[in-house]
Amino acid sequence: MNSVLVASNRGPVSFTVSDDGVLTMKRGGGGLVSGLSGVMKDDGVLWICAALSDGDRGAVRQAPGGRLDQAGYDTGALRMLDIPPATFHRAYNAVANSTLWFVNHLLYDIPNAPLFGTKFQREWESYRDYNGAFALALAEEAGHEARVMVQDYHLTLTPAMLRAERPDLRIAHFSHTPWAPPEYFSLLPDEVAREVLEGILGADHAGFLTGRWAGAFMDCCRALLGAEVDLTGRTVTHEGRTTHIGVHGLGVDGVALWERAHEPDVESNMAALREQVGDRRLIVRIDRTELSKNIVRGLVAYREFLLAHPEWHGRVVHLAFAYPSRHDLPQYREYTASVQRCAQEIEDEFGTEDWEPLILNVNDDYPRSLAAYRLADVLLVNPIRDGMNLVAKEGPVLSPRATLVLSREAGAAAELGAHALMVNPYDVTGTAIALHDALVMPEEERMRRRELLEAAATALPPQKWFAAQLDALA
Repeated sequence: MNSVLVASNRGPVSFTVSDDGVLTMKRGGGGLVSGLSGVMKDDGVLWICAALSDGDRGAVRQAPGGRLDQAGYDTGALRMLDIPPATFHRAYNAVANSTLWFVNHLLYDIPNAPLFGTKFQREWESYRDYNGAFALALAEEAGHEARVMVQDYHLTLTPAMLRAERPDLRIAHFSHTPWAPPEYFSLLPDEVAREVLEGILGADHAGFLTGRWAGAFMDCCRALLGAEVDLTGRTVTHEGRTTHIGVHGLGVDGVALWERAHEPDVESNMAALREQVGDRRLIVRIDRTELSKNIVRGLVAYREFLLAHPEWHGRVVHLAFAYPSRHDLPQYREYTASVQRCAQEIEDEFGTEDWEPLILNVNDDYPRSLAAYRLADVLLVNPIRDGMNLVAKEGPVLSPRATLVLSREAGAAAELGAHALMVNPYDVTGTAIALHDALVMPEEERMRRRELLEAAATALPPQKWFAAQLDALA
């Protein structure tokens, strides 16, 4: 039995299956995986995740009890759950990503959405079943008085479900996204909103990336549940139980990231990028095409910068990584298409025979991303609203000279804002001005800011972030 367990929708690895049935394993994607992978191979830590694809399900069915590490894979202790595809689709796409994520990022087109009818009731039942599958697996695998860390908005109901099964366990929940204020969170049907809040309050400790998101959660508990809230002591007491609220700003492991970024595959990508860009200055962004990442406004800001500063034509390149995300959802397919259209318009308007002003990469390529960090002069991170945004922390660690242009709505702004050029993510003209200011910043000021950014970014690396939450459960 295991003394420390972690549960998350996405795991540290994913599998693809070839036409002849051969399974290939690769690193899992997403910021949560990046943050947790470095600490999960420690002895005694079991990671439980869901099978996301046909390749994942194929691997699970060949592993005893879904334990991939016991099937010969170098994953650390890992159990992958083969949840029925229809249940997973409704829970993951319809509820987690199309409802809870939209609420907490304040992204609904309110005149048209949301609309909660009988279809949503069926989807919510699948979300319950999905959370129940995790709660059951955790209950089966956890030793007596084990500590369990449940991750993110996919699994908001799991803590209370697990508490009912195993009251001996010490349970934490951590939210990697923002949290909506009560007036927006109450868009959810009353019973659903209550179930989400009470689900998380089934934990002994509920963690958030910033004080702002923690405060919003406590406000929701007071407004929608009538819970007793201590904002100073950060506790929520409801129906006789007290949940402690923690703020843990996840950082990066600077040493491990630096070592990975200097491996041969990254060096070869650096050489290719240098050849493509030449001696021009480089503005870099690295995102998935999530609606919150604000990629289109970032591109429009770059266009405004080029219009306002013709002296930079031929002297700067914008390298934009926009990796497709959640393509099961039509809003994301259209957004990816919008990014591509905007990029093409910039290339058509400004490109010349010997200057490519914008390079858009839509294929997920981690070594190439690391190479881009190392070459960046400016790093643009301008989300509409973000839980943390590890890109803002990884860049200053890897680039010897990059200036960070950062949205005030990124969670990372709480820690990095004093040393970055802050922007309103909706103000494309202001962002264009910040891009110019970053490019012309004196070298001494650039280096001073970068050193402070690196120190802040590495202050709470995943190992310490993880340990702080385990300590909170001690």
